Amino acid sequence: MSLLETFYPEEEPLSSDLTRFGEKLHALRSRRGMTLKGLATQLGLGTHSYVSELEAGKKVPTAFMVLRIARLFDVSADALMKDELELEQEQVNTCL
Repeated sequence: MSLLETFYPEEEPLSSDLTRFGEKLHALRSRRGMTLKGLATQLGLGTHSYVSELEAGKKVPTAFMVLRIARLFDVSADALMKDELELEQEQVNTCL
C-alpha cells in the first residue's frame, strides 16, 4: 500500500483516481527527450521498471515520488495527480 492510499482507506483504490498520471509523466518525459532509464536515473532509481510501471498505470506513485517528479519537471503536484487538471502548455514547454 502506498502512502497516498493510506490517506484514502475507505474510497476506491487510488489507481482509478490517477488514470492520467502515467500519461502526464510520459508526455513530460517525452517532450524533454528523456528515456525511461534517463528519468529513472534523475529520480535516483536503480532501474527504469518503476517509471515504466508508473507510466503504464500499473503502480501508484508515493507522495515522495510525486514531489520528486514535480520538482524535476517544474510542474505542480496537483497538475500531476488530479485527472481533471491539465498540464499547462507553458509547463510542458519549459521541459524542452
